[in-house]
Amino acid sequence: MDDPLDAAAALLVASRRDRRTLEAADHLVSLSLIDAYEVQRRVTARRVARGERIVGWKLGYTSAAMRTQMGVSEPNHGPLTDAMLIDNGGIVGDDLIQPRVEPEIAVRFSRPLSAAGTPPTRDDVLDALEGAYACLEVVDSVWADYRFDIAHNTADGSSAAGVVLGPSLDGADLAAVEVVLDVDGVPAGRGVGADASGHPIDGVVWLLGRLAPQGLRPGDIVITGGLTRAVALAPGSRVGARFTGGGLAQPVEVGVRRAGA
Repeated sequence: MDDPLDAAAALLVASRRDRRTLEAADHLVSLSLIDAYEVQRRVTARRVARGERIVGWKLGYTSAAMRTQMGVSEPNHGPLTDAMLIDNGGIVGDDLIQPRVEPEIAVRFSRPLSAAGTPPTRDDVLDALEGAYACLEVVDSVWADYRFDIAHNTADGSSAAGVVLGPSLDGADLAAVEVVLDVDGVPAGRGVGADASGHPIDGVVWLLGRLAPQGLRPGDIVITGGLTRAVALAPGSRVGARFTGGGLAQPVEVGVRRAGA
């Protein structure tokens, strides 16, 4: 008998390859969250087999704004690979299906950290950081019009598609950092670091509990969750984010464009 989880992983891989969306009501119906993470693992294994390398993790739905926008009630996580890294100010290719962009705070680790044994605290995570960065995440869902439940989204890697790391936020109070998201220079959303799990680092503590005993490796990146609603990235448009406050000596900025039609 065919393995239904392997069939689900193959379906998601084929959907991205063919740039076609799926109706969530027709696929992976009644998938448990545990099985959704197993489908995610199998999709990721296929990416690694193609030559991609896992470079970290994303947190999804850590903010009330994103949970309200997408109609989900709890956070999730998904892997980041080196194929998802985009230069600051760079261009998102036309191979994505329905890309959207949201501003986040990213952190990178200088040493290993796990939840094996004594659960880590916020201070433990901060002590293990190499740095914190302004960031944009590009999300891209296989599910038509972003209509899905938490299991659908988790199986699809929490919609992870691209990461733009910007300037350092070192020395800033990450919970107090303010961000303005704009589309072609027009403000489209505002948020603060505390919108991600109450404090961006608290989401990392949550993630470590889910990754135990594996944990995080030196060099791993974690993007800690959207601080505003996600906005569509139309062909030829530019989405940027300006980070201020929280003790920053000067504003920092990241941006991404999509190739024109």
